[in-house]
Amino acid sequence: MFKKQNKPQNRIDSLIGAGTKISGSVSFVGGLRVDGEILGDVVASGDEASTLVISEPGHITGEIHVSHLVVNGTIDGPVHASEFMELQAKSRITGDVHYNRLEMHLGAVIEGRLIHKSSETRTVELKLATSNSATA
Repeated sequence: MFKKQNKPQNRIDSLIGAGTKISGSVSFVGGLRVDGEILGDVVASGDEASTLVISEPGHITGEIHVSHLVVNGTIDGPVHASEFMELQAKSRITGDVHYNRLEMHLGAVIEGRLIHKSSETRTVELKLATSNSATA
């Protein structure tokens, strides 16, 4: 009857500190905070709720797949937040944003498309009408 929603991860398990630069994809479980820079994709592993926090100096260049996302930094690449996404005032995203629920603060900037999760699941196939007239 009720759909189970994953609650956001309330703790940060890993930190990529300011001044740290990682080249390559990052896979994590639980909570990850980025104050530094990642050049690569960031993906939450497993089916458990995950939270990615990108602080104001944080910068990710790559694709992001998480359940919960809080952004106050910069993302260059597509974003997929399956549950909830919060864009704080200093957030800057260049790329398409796929979301389920979105909170956007005054000052946040997105250069790309906003694509709601429900619109991704609904596909409509259009077919050309054909004539059934017989030629003899």
